[in-house]
Amino acid sequence: MHSKRKLAYLAFAKKGLIEMMPLNLAVIPWGILCGSLAIQRGFTTLEALLMPMLVYAGAVQLVVIELINNNTPLLTILLTAFIISSRHFLYGLALRTKLTPQPANWRVPLGFLLTDELFALSSHRKSYQGKLQLVYALFAGGSFYLNWLFWNIIGIIAGSSLPDLTELGLDFAIAVTFIALIVPSIINLSRLITVCVAGVLSTVLTLWQWDYALVISALVAMLCGYITTNISIRLRKSSKKRIANSDI
Repeated sequence: MHSKRKLAYLAFAKKGLIEMMPLNLAVIPWGILCGSLAIQRGFTTLEALLMPMLVYAGAVQLVVIELINNNTPLLTILLTAFIISSRHFLYGLALRTKLTPQPANWRVPLGFLLTDELFALSSHRKSYQGKLQLVYALFAGGSFYLNWLFWNIIGIIAGSSLPDLTELGLDFAIAVTFIALIVPSIINLSRLITVCVAGVLSTVLTLWQWDYALVISALVAMLCGYITTNISIRLRKSSKKRIANSDI
């Protein structure tokens, strides 16, 4: 029995590694960009290394590096980082009922490893339910963390010899990664409307140079998705009532 349990754990660990692999490959240019940019903006090797190790958030790393380089006040840096990372609060709320029953030795590491990519692999209703699913999440998230750290280190090593990769458009890898995460999740009308509203509104508000364009777009898109879901539920209930009445 012990041998079978061990084999099951290994199988789910392998599954987590394999299913995270495409996303690990997708963030390679993003990781190199973050590491090299830190060196090019005057960070020490230790400071550049601590960013992926402790901050562990690509968009926040890029923005904070530029803000620090421009001598932005600390309060502004903290507020900006908080706003960019606020979506993780929603991730935590979405998974709270699944992770709350788990002991702290599972919740703490999985909470640290919870990125957009790991959340994208957590949509299955059985995710985080039982030790096997926890092992799956731990290895998937852990492999992504090590992969992110590795390519940041490569960027740090090559930072002094690489050109400013933001001028080459390599930062587009960020958008590509999020597109790869979002598209497979569009499985109904409410999600389609949410994605479309968020994309169009964020583009328009950014062109208009609105402050907090991303936050405003996300909130409006979520509201539109919520309204669409409610309308769809009401239409289904109404349709069922009509069918029931016609049978009578």
